[in-house]
Amino acid sequence: MLGRCSTLLITVVAGLALLAGLAPPAAAAEPVPTTLALAVPGGYADRPTEVVATLTSAADGTPVAGAPVTLERRSGGSWTAVATVVTDAAGRAASRAVLSRQPADNAFRAVFAGDATYAASGSGPVTAPLVERTSQVRVTGPRRVVDERGVPIGVLWRTGNGEAVAGVVELFRKDRGGRWRLARTLRTDEEGRAEVVVRPRVDTAWRARATGTAWAARATSGVHRIDNVPPGDPVRLPAGAPRPRVGLPAQPRATGPGANVTVDRIPDGVWRSMVGRSWHPGCPVGRAGLRLVRVNYWGYDGYRHRGEVVAAASAAGRMGAALAAMHDRRLPIRSMYRVDRFGWSARLQGADDYRSMAAGNTSAFNCRWVVGRPGVRSPHSYGRSLDVNPWENPYRASHGWTPNGWWVSRTHPLVAWRSSSHPVVRLMAAHGLRWTYGRSDNHHFDAVGGSGRAVPAPVERACGAAVCH
Repeated sequence: MLGRCSTLLITVVAGLALLAGLAPPAAAAEPVPTTLALAVPGGYADRPTEVVATLTSAADGTPVAGAPVTLERRSGGSWTAVATVVTDAAGRAASRAVLSRQPADNAFRAVFAGDATYAASGSGPVTAPLVERTSQVRVTGPRRVVDERGVPIGVLWRTGNGEAVAGVVELFRKDRGGRWRLARTLRTDEEGRAEVVVRPRVDTAWRARATGTAWAARATSGVHRIDNVPPGDPVRLPAGAPRPRVGLPAQPRATGPGANVTVDRIPDGVWRSMVGRSWHPGCPVGRAGLRLVRVNYWGYDGYRHRGEVVAAASAAGRMGAALAAMHDRRLPIRSMYRVDRFGWSARLQGADDYRSMAAGNTSAFNCRWVVGRPGVRSPHSYGRSLDVNPWENPYRASHGWTPNGWWVSRTHPLVAWRSSSHPVVRLMAAHGLRWTYGRSDNHHFDAVGGSGRAVPAPVERACGAAVCH
């Protein structure tokens, strides 16, 4: 009986042992979910900022210490590692990074790969905001430029602490008596500099406006002024010399090198201005027989200007050549507007030559009566006569000297002549323009034909021995 019980006990114990060997092991614990937060405060470009990641338990916010966290930065569109930092007791992993001037390169993120205890996690991208630096822009360049020459205008863009700024700068210009207007849009280089060569033909003022960047604020410069000075010497007249009674604006500055003479048929706009002033029905020469002569000349102010006269087609070449020679010899002309500018004169039945002379204006064709001799056609009606600097070279009309009597007994080496030896008279003669009436009509020259005749015979007979201005 005792033996049977012992056997049963052994069998039960063996069965229990067998059952214990076949039982599955206990299940392993799941990693604890985590939260990874990232903070990147803003700052100035080119200066370091602190990138701070904080790893905590997602369940209760408990800091996760001793965990490796990788800090990454986007650069050129790709993510690259900045540093791998082990979290401290507060779950913090911090590193420093220099902020870029390009906002797109200031995006950061953090990555925790996870371990046996804590699950992997990552932060979303965080972009560090840039703090704008104050900036200053300045226009540099010479204070004066000789007319027709180039001058460099520089722009310098710096931050308040002296760092160069590369970006867009608008350069504004204001001509004397004008308004500000955009002249150029420039881009400063990595040294904050830009330069452009300009050729201002008048006194100008310049200023720049920096449009601003993501890291440097907008700025406007002070005004930089450039004085345009003449390339030649202004005419010096005697003390007490009267000024012309009629004022004229300065003509446009010269175009092209040298005298740059052009002879063209009369354009529509010019003809419309001439009709009813310097030309009218009944004139001995029509539009087809006239030419517009344009030429550069040296003004009394020392600048080169562009003037024009209307002349007969048969005389336009000689007049152009003579005026070009005056330019080349630097013999000044006060002004050279077409005479139709002065309007119609009932007194002369043509353009107002009285006003043209009173302005000291050089002119040629004008279908009118002789000044001081109503009813007698002037040789200017044929377009073969040229009046040069009449203010300083008066004409003796039937009613006295015009446009003034002050200059009658005075000369000037450049602009007033009383003899055929004067450079202007000699130059005109060399180009087929005769000083027809001498000191009786100082400013008047006539294109000489092949026979030596200065004007058509009918006009010479009408004037006789009298001066036919």
